[in-house]
Amino acid sequence: MPTPTWIAGDLVIQRIDETELPPQTGPWLLPDATPDVVTGEPWLRPDFADADGVLRLTTHSFAVTAGGLRVLVDTGIGNGKTRANPAWHDLDTPYLSRLAAAGHAPEDIDLVVLTHLHTDHVGWNTRADGTGWTPTFPNARYVTARAEWDYWASADLDEPRRAMFRDSVHPIRDAGLLDLADVPPQGVELAPGVRLLPTPGHTPGHVAVALGDGAAVITGDCVHHPVQLRHPAITSCVDIDPRQAVESRRRLLASLAGTGTLLLGSHFPAPTGGLVERDGESFRLVPGDDHHVAFIVSRPVGEAAV
Repeated sequence: MPTPTWIAGDLVIQRIDETELPPQTGPWLLPDATPDVVTGEPWLRPDFADADGVLRLTTHSFAVTAGGLRVLVDTGIGNGKTRANPAWHDLDTPYLSRLAAAGHAPEDIDLVVLTHLHTDHVGWNTRADGTGWTPTFPNARYVTARAEWDYWASADLDEPRRAMFRDSVHPIRDAGLLDLADVPPQGVELAPGVRLLPTPGHTPGHVAVALGDGAAVITGDCVHHPVQLRHPAITSCVDIDPRQAVESRRRLLASLAGTGTLLLGSHFPAPTGGLVERDGESFRLVPGDDHHVAFIVSRPVGEAAV
């Protein structure tokens, strides 16, 4: 299948698919997104939920070409890793082949942005080399927020979390590839066309990623699923500070509503992107008309759903 792609001037955003998550993910991750809540929002079906109100969720990265710089936003679960979650354990996906099909060899990536340090966002930081775990993108700088690193560095980690740091985070640090960004309230520009926006709550240093001059925003886990646009108070079972997560989500959505900026969800299934519109006191996602062509979305950013 062609790589789903959005284009705005010289900014190119491509979705690099990893895997669909099983149906039980939704009730675990967003327990307040009950079938009654979901089926009460007809616009969520059939793309973002099935007829019974079961949420659809995926893992993927976004490969961004901005001014000649090749950027990868989040790196999914990864292959061959021991994980407590059965849906993440010992995966064997063609993720790197899909990245290559989009025109990016691992050696070509200049910058890897990690919205936060959770297992399903850092896995392809590394890959097995026969003796251990080596950086997948050897010529890239890997960047996360300093507040994110500092939190986990001082936290009392359980064994699954320690294992994730050992195989997916510490190897990039030990290779000298990890950079920590100070992210002030107004955000910080990492490179021309790539800006980190503070969206704490899911984790203390969580960031969303703004691309271009108002072209697009990648949510990370500030928004797990489009149901949270209509119901921003729905929180994740793994939010570290649920109250702050709701505040960050409302603030981000309010800043995007009616602007023409494309919202790209880090766990949204196809069509993945759309415009944020106000819906009473909350919001809704308005995807483009061509989103029913499976996993093929190609249009100028900002022209979806006019």
